[in-house]
Amino acid sequence: MVAKAIVTVALSLTAAQALAQRADGPFADLSGYWTGGGNITMSNGSSERIRCKATYAVNDSGKSLNQSIRCASDSYRLEISANVTVSAGAVSGSWTEATRHATGNLSGRASGSEIQARVDGTGFSAGLQVRFHGDKQTVSIRPTEGTDVASVAITLHKG
Repeated sequence: MVAKAIVTVALSLTAAQALAQRADGPFADLSGYWTGGGNITMSNGSSERIRCKATYAVNDSGKSLNQSIRCASDSYRLEISANVTVSAGAVSGSWTEATRHATGNLSGRASGSEIQARVDGTGFSAGLQVRFHGDKQTVSIRPTEGTDVASVAITLHKG
């Protein structure tokens, strides 16, 4: 009887610890399907509305994320897949963009509900900021080379 109680307590503590560890990871609340839109601004100053759909798969610790995002405007389309991890606040990972056959790396910092990062690939680099709270996230991308896009601003909602 005592052995059964000890096993039950141990399993309960393990489950509680797993839940606590999940809450520690900055990606924990991102898991699922997100939609939304925003604006894409070109280097010539023109701007278009952009619509996006994203899917995030997050591991149990909330510290590793697989992302798939598709966005389109009237004249622009992108399909990004990324694998990202965080350790001691440092964010790192890799990404691919299917419509342009581009690949690269991501590096930066995660703090609270914000990620500041840089994405780099052959002939392309950009600053990336992601802020999230509850069922809303905002994404800001500012390319520094390799594209005629000046900026992208997107707001996504979970659902």
